[in-house]
Amino acid sequence: MRLTLFTDFALRALMRLAGEPTRSFATSEIAAEFGISRNHLAKIVRNLADSGFIITQRGAGGGFALARPPQAITLGEVVRALENDQALVECFREDGGACVLTPRCRLKGRLAAAREAFLRELDATTLAECAYPARPKAVRPI
Repeated sequence: MRLTLFTDFALRALMRLAGEPTRSFATSEIAAEFGISRNHLAKIVRNLADSGFIITQRGAGGGFALARPPQAITLGEVVRALENDQALVECFREDGGACVLTPRCRLKGRLAAAREAFLRELDATTLAECAYPARPKAVRPI
């Protein structure tokens, strides 16, 4: 299974927040640290907030932080929320797609089982287990 770049960046941001769960981060800070477009990250932050994973505060001193402890958020929960509208294959689309094999296909059930096994594995892992700590600050010579 392949995750979208959107979900990949969202997981990276959440892992960074989990590294310092009591701190609030600016979008520009996380974007610069991971080499992600600030505008793209702003969309991800909005989606993560709408999904209840983070809280945001606008204005001076604002930023975003985890809405729950990192031990209470699983990777499976995040992936399900962000990949919900991404069909694994055409026949998984809400409209059923246009696959001519659908009436007699024996692959769809296997793919569905594989997807569920993938998500079950992610359900067993919390953000706390994948926390990405801050990089140590460089010591400047005196």
